[in-house]
Amino acid sequence: MAAELHYMTISELAPMIERKEISPVDVTRHMLDRIEKIDGGVRSYATVMGDAAMDQAKQAESEIISGNYRGPLHGVPIAAKDLYNTSGVKTMGGSAVFMDNVPDHDATVVERLNASGAVMLGKLNMTEGAMGGYNPRLQYPENPWKQSHFPGASSSGSGAATSAGLAFGTLGSDTGGSIRYPAAACGTVGLKPTWGRVSRYGVMDLGASLDHVGPLTRCSVDAGFVLQAIAGVDVNDPTSRIESVPDMAGDLANDLTGLRVGWDERYASVDMEPDYAAAVAAGVKVLEGLGATIVEVKVTDQLRDYLEAWPVICSSEAYNAHQATYPSRAAEYGPWFRGWLENGYNHTAAEYAAALELRNASNGELRKTMEGIDILAFPGMPKVAHSVSPDVMWGPIPPDRDAWSSRFTVPYDYSGIPTLNTPCGLSNGLPMSIQFAAHPLQEPLLVKVGNAYEQATDWHTARPPGWE
Repeated sequence: MAAELHYMTISELAPMIERKEISPVDVTRHMLDRIEKIDGGVRSYATVMGDAAMDQAKQAESEIISGNYRGPLHGVPIAAKDLYNTSGVKTMGGSAVFMDNVPDHDATVVERLNASGAVMLGKLNMTEGAMGGYNPRLQYPENPWKQSHFPGASSSGSGAATSAGLAFGTLGSDTGGSIRYPAAACGTVGLKPTWGRVSRYGVMDLGASLDHVGPLTRCSVDAGFVLQAIAGVDVNDPTSRIESVPDMAGDLANDLTGLRVGWDERYASVDMEPDYAAAVAAGVKVLEGLGATIVEVKVTDQLRDYLEAWPVICSSEAYNAHQATYPSRAAEYGPWFRGWLENGYNHTAAEYAAALELRNASNGELRKTMEGIDILAFPGMPKVAHSVSPDVMWGPIPPDRDAWSSRFTVPYDYSGIPTLNTPCGLSNGLPMSIQFAAHPLQEPLLVKVGNAYEQATDWHTARPPGWE
């Protein structure tokens, strides 16, 4: 088995599986062996589903041999953040409170991945409750690029596993940046779809009005493949969008002539690490070189005020989601998430209503910014992954937590519009990321733009050292 197999993209692996040049059983065995060998140092997996994965791989192989090929995920090993219900397998949501939670049904997206023929390797570690800190009784993942550095929250295991070649793609969730932070910090692609494009049935809530379901992969086309499999209306989720699901990777032309790219240089450079800001600006120049027209736009000056509403909305909705176990089992929560739930418990209805008004104003301003453009380009994060320690990861909410640091993620959770980020450079050996936002339901355009950018650069092919 080639040593580089685990770093293939789905786009590379799937045709080989379809042509029967490589066996899903062999690929899955290779991945399980790799998880056993190196994940002790990455700690991306909460639960490895080895026996079930091998059974799925054998079934996929049998189907493909008999001529029943289901599509690009058939026989491909992937993994899911540990807040997706998996029938008969623990779903802990990063919390000691749910260490004994074994669902009797699959989340809709897990059902759809099974229907696509994908092989589920296991469940991935995450911050507690999908917020900012970890439960001290559970593990936290390392950033594969540099030990003791931020792996992104909250889908940290998803970012780490995808980056370190421990799955060909993963599922994350995004309430305030939790797909895009791990993707940016770990050097992968992250796609946050339009709110409602993917069912949330069987997915643990953090902030129900903000939660998005989406993939982390090693290229944009792969993100389109995963989204294609999981998207669509669901009778079990009344908030799911009824629009039909288009071919997410149907237009992969590298010519971006006619594409109008919004660019606010101030938004993309103020309070940024200079080399990060320069890498993102260079990424925009790449799009211009592919034929896109760069349009100067303005992101509202009121954004800092609007961001202050997010903790009120999210913590209030988190408290609502956890009423069955908080405060009755408060002592079992870690200090970070316990403090978050306490904040939600203490917010008044008037405070929540005022926060919703700020969210609505933010959405209105973003619509103005997006008027007349096809996509908006901006950074994935304000800076590369910072150093962390167990005291920080397992500790309480930092007293200096700054809402402004979420300026590249939260506005797009507020509005529910789709975004995609992809690597755009390295700084001191750590990944940097460029992000694109589009109008609602324009995920195929994001996949096209991300793919065109990746074909013109090679940052998405960079691999963290030491995990070969």
